[in-house]
Amino acid sequence: MSDLQLEIGGMTCASCANRVQRKLGKLPGTTAEVNYATEKATVSTDVPVEELIAAVEAAGYTAAVPAAEPDEEREDPEDVRLGLLRQRLVVSAVLTLPVVLLAMVPPLQLDGWQWLSLTLAAPVAVWGALPFHRAAWTNLRHGATTMDTLVSVGVLAAFGWSLWALFLGTAGAPGMRHGFELTGRAGDGAGNIYLEAAAGVTTFLLAGQYLEARSKRTAGAALRTLLSLGAKDVAVLREGREVRVPASALAVGEAFVVRPGETVAADGVVEDGSSAVDASMLTGESVPAEVGPGDPVVGATVNAGGRLVVRATRVGADTQLSRMARLVEQAQSGKSAAQRLADRVSGWFVPAVIALAVATLAGWVLLGGTWTQAFTAAVAVLIIACPCALGLATPVALMVGTGRGAQLGILIKGPEALEQTRTVDTVVLDKTGTVTTGVMSLLRVVAGPGEDRADVHRVAAALESASEHPIARAVAAGVAPEDTARVGDPQALAGLGVTGRVGSREAVVGRPRLLRERGLELPPALEDELSRAEDTGATAVLVGWDGAARGVLVVGDELKPTSAEAVRRLRALGLRPMLLTGDNERAARAVAVELGIDDVVAGVLPEDKVETVRRLRSEGRRVAFVGDGVNDAAALATADLGLAMGTGTDAAIEAGDLTLVRGDLMVAVDALRLSRRTHATIRENLLWAFGYNVAALPVAAAGLLNPMLAGLAMGLSSVAVVLNSLRLRRFRPLA
Repeated sequence: MSDLQLEIGGMTCASCANRVQRKLGKLPGTTAEVNYATEKATVSTDVPVEELIAAVEAAGYTAAVPAAEPDEEREDPEDVRLGLLRQRLVVSAVLTLPVVLLAMVPPLQLDGWQWLSLTLAAPVAVWGALPFHRAAWTNLRHGATTMDTLVSVGVLAAFGWSLWALFLGTAGAPGMRHGFELTGRAGDGAGNIYLEAAAGVTTFLLAGQYLEARSKRTAGAALRTLLSLGAKDVAVLREGREVRVPASALAVGEAFVVRPGETVAADGVVEDGSSAVDASMLTGESVPAEVGPGDPVVGATVNAGGRLVVRATRVGADTQLSRMARLVEQAQSGKSAAQRLADRVSGWFVPAVIALAVATLAGWVLLGGTWTQAFTAAVAVLIIACPCALGLATPVALMVGTGRGAQLGILIKGPEALEQTRTVDTVVLDKTGTVTTGVMSLLRVVAGPGEDRADVHRVAAALESASEHPIARAVAAGVAPEDTARVGDPQALAGLGVTGRVGSREAVVGRPRLLRERGLELPPALEDELSRAEDTGATAVLVGWDGAARGVLVVGDELKPTSAEAVRRLRALGLRPMLLTGDNERAARAVAVELGIDDVVAGVLPEDKVETVRRLRSEGRRVAFVGDGVNDAAALATADLGLAMGTGTDAAIEAGDLTLVRGDLMVAVDALRLSRRTHATIRENLLWAFGYNVAALPVAAAGLLNPMLAGLAMGLSSVAVVLNSLRLRRFRPLA
């Protein structure tokens, strides 16, 4: 079974998306999610793509496979559609304004005003509302009803009534006058026209669609920005010469040049040169990172300093940028549980509204109302009931929230993750690589009585400089190569240390056991330092010569600078932090004290992490797990919410619900805050959309709403949902 995306055309409301989804879901072994806001279908199927497209077209819509490489010279279809909609809106508005003024201001109603209104309103009701009529007719031929059905029936009913009143009734008589009411007006049906309702409803709905389309385009701007970050071309080194080729032609293993100010074309490793690389647009990290030979670089970052030669390791769809974009797109195409309920409601909502409009018409007449009042109320019911806001509630908020997250280096995999952030109460933090750097570094150098600290460090660094062991690299890292003495007769002893001659000294560096075996005494001050290092989970490296130990170098995995503050912020969010580590209990407690964590699970093997998460869940806790390694993948998948550090492994990233591109625990806090904010916005949108329709329908049925104002209110309800979602663009990180 394969997963693919289709671009769906012709959808005008959530009911359309439901219809396409049902049509695709009827194909053998096919599941589909159709998103009205993004106008895309995510399909899992073994059915050929031609059959999928045919099924969508049979439902009255269009479908196409998105282009692998967007054509930059071709005008954006969304811009074209937006331009055509703007043109239709402007023409309709210009023609509608005098019609509405003539109807609302009786002193303007000179002889023949009704015929002038007809001349101006006819193009609006026919050409301006043509998209609604065309969609309604297409749906009718397929035995379906959508929002367009309500609009088309309402506009044609108002326009048709007016034509009947003008040509067959008394409304066309010279000197005819009538006032304008905000509610249904009583009177002789043959003498009343509704041209202002037909034209006004059309114009207001077109305005609502235009504002909605513009807002949706704004909502998706973050993803488009993300996709545009990649380099368009690249200077590849071939046979010693630089050859400028399109970035899509770059292959894995090829070397390419990145000059100052240029964008890195693909993920790779620096082979030559050193520079500062700005990754702010991709990770949210504002400080450029220094890179040199052997350091990894990520595509779409910007070279801010010197010339770099990079060997490509990932290109095209495999780069971190492309993977980020795919995760964001997948998140935007998902639906929350509340939205799925809204979709089911909108599926039967339109037929129910048509039935309610008919019942309203009959009820007014049977209860003694005039045909004019009955007709006004029925048309108002048709117009105000359109469930557009329901269809937009989740996808637009998701578009804005996930887009803002991508700008900050936070990838939210879908609405399910958002729902979990609201319920989690416990955060389990893996220690290595999550709250600590995951890299051994020299914490301190302690010299013995009468010894020079710098001299102790220099001797140890000289002996360790030839080793690739992480502890050896940490010891040697603090001394410049030119200050490192030459070592004579070096001898590495596996698991113990190194011996050799440094200058005139026969020196030893390594474990306490090695020094004792060589007869080097350990002064009490260094014994105390050795015990202190073991208590904190650090590694102590002893260095000695001339019959005695001369100093202790303490090497360990440092806490990240922001970890303690992040734990405090997690508590402020109402979460209970817990530290999980393979260290011994004493070492784990020492780290926990620095972090301000009370709950510690120490001495766990990698496979025990899953059992720990399961145990917490069995106790009734809702667990979020934060990790970065291969051995964290199962725990990330088992937890109610998995937060994967993007600096970690691919397995961890795939297993997590939220991916943090930057390896900073404060970003985890921001991810939880943004997810909660996005979920709250979705709930606000759905509450508004449901509440609006529930409250507005009885008002319209009671004849308390003019159809033209009903059209305005319906359009504004959709715009209100989009504008509420756009507030997420103002989210600011704590980190």
